[in-house]
Amino acid sequence: MTTDPTAGPRICLALPTNRPCADTVAAIGEEAAHAAEHFGAEVHLLILDSSDEPTFAVHAKAVAALPDVPGVVVHHLDEARQRSFLREVIHRALAAEPDALLDLMLPDAVSYGACTNRAFLFAAALGCTSVHRRDSDSAYQLLDDRPVFPIHHELRSIGRRAADAAGAVTEAPLAPVHADKPVAVVGSSFVGELSVDIGEIRELDEAAYYEVVGLWAPTDATDDQRRELVDDSFVGAGTEPFTADRSVLDLPDIWRVDMCNLALDHQVYERVPLPPATDTIGSDYFLLHVVRDATLPGVVHNRNIVNYYTPERRTGPGFTAYQLRFTKFLLSMLYLHPVYAFMEGAAEALLDGEHLVRADAIAAAVRRSTDADRAENLRRLAVLDRRYRRLGGKYAEFADHLVPRRQRLLDEAQADTEDFARLIEAWAPLVAAARATGLDRAAR
Repeated sequence: MTTDPTAGPRICLALPTNRPCADTVAAIGEEAAHAAEHFGAEVHLLILDSSDEPTFAVHAKAVAALPDVPGVVVHHLDEARQRSFLREVIHRALAAEPDALLDLMLPDAVSYGACTNRAFLFAAALGCTSVHRRDSDSAYQLLDDRPVFPIHHELRSIGRRAADAAGAVTEAPLAPVHADKPVAVVGSSFVGELSVDIGEIRELDEAAYYEVVGLWAPTDATDDQRRELVDDSFVGAGTEPFTADRSVLDLPDIWRVDMCNLALDHQVYERVPLPPATDTIGSDYFLLHVVRDATLPGVVHNRNIVNYYTPERRTGPGFTAYQLRFTKFLLSMLYLHPVYAFMEGAAEALLDGEHLVRADAIAAAVRRSTDADRAENLRRLAVLDRRYRRLGGKYAEFADHLVPRRQRLLDEAQADTEDFARLIEAWAPLVAAARATGLDRAAR
C-alpha cells in the first residue's frame, strides 16, 4: 500500500505482544484508521509479535481481516524478522560486541523496555516522527457505543511547539518559559484493575501491601512520602468512565500516564532508550522521568484505556513469573533512584540549546549508580520474605522460590543497570543506522 507523505504526520502505532490478542489487533486497527481518516496521518501499525507460532498465525488472520484503509500500513513481524532487521542495524552502526547488543534488543526473556526500544528503531527506519504505544492486555473505553481513541489527543499535540499546541487542549497552565519547547509526551492512564497484579495482597493484608509496595520508594523517603507513593502506585485513574474530553498542557504529571496509553516524540526516544532489563516490570517508564525532569512539556488527557489481566498471571507458573518481575522491579530502584535524583536536580540542564536531551549526561549518571551499596536490596528481599511468608499459601511458596535465587537477583539488578548505560552510549549510532536502513528493510 502506498501513502501520500505530504498528507500529514508519519507515525508509528506500536503494539508489542507475546500473548493471544486478536481482539486487540482488530481494535488498534480501528484506531489506526481513525488517525488516518481524521488527521491525515500516515500510520504505520507495527505489531511486534513474540508469540508462539499458533498464536502468531491467529494474529496474522486478524491482521488480514483489517480493512484496507488509505494511509494505514500494517507491519506484523515475528521475532525472526525483527532479529534480521536488528542484525542489519547493529552491523551498519559498527557497534562493539554486536551479539551482546542484539541480546539487549531482543532477549530470550520478557523485557518491557527492550520491546519498546525495538519499536523506536523500527519507527526510525520507517521515518516516523512519533511512537504511540498500546498494550495487548488493554481495551478502549466506549462512549455512545463508539471507542474512545487516545490518538485523538496525541496527534493534536505531539511534537508541536508548546505555544502552538495550547489551543488543542482544555487547560494550558504551562509556564511561558517553556513555550518554545516541543510537546514531548502525550498520554493518559487506565481504568480497571491495578496495572500491577498485586491487588490480592492488599485484600489479604493491607499493612503488608503498604510495606511491600513502599519498597520502591527512595531510601530517604519519609513515612508520609512513602504512604503517598503507595496510594498513588498502580491505581491509574480508578474506575471513572469517560464522559467528556479534558486535557492539560504543562510539565506532565507522570503519575497520570501509563505506557499502554502514550505517545512520545522522536526527539526524546531517538536520544535515550529504555532500560533493557529482563523480567522486570516498570522498565519501560524511564523516559517519562526524563521528559518531566528535563522540563519538557507534555499533555495529559483523560481518554483512559481499560486495563485487564490475562489469565496466565494467576496460574502457578504465571504467578511465580509475575511476582519475580515485581521483585526485580523493586531491586532496580536501588540503581534508578539515584539517576532520577540526578535528573531532577539537573532539570533544564539536561537539555541542549535545541531542547534535545543530553544523553551523555544520563549515561554517566546511570554508570555512577552501578556502584550503589547492595545493603538496601538485601533489606528489600528480607521484607518480601517476611511479608510473603506471613501471607502464606502461594506467597509463602514464592518466598521459598526466591531464597536460592537471591544472589543471582542482586547480581542481575546491577548488571541490568550496566547494560542500560552501554545501550545509551550505543543508541545514537543505532538510531542513525536504523534510519539509513530504511522503510523497505523494516517493512519486509
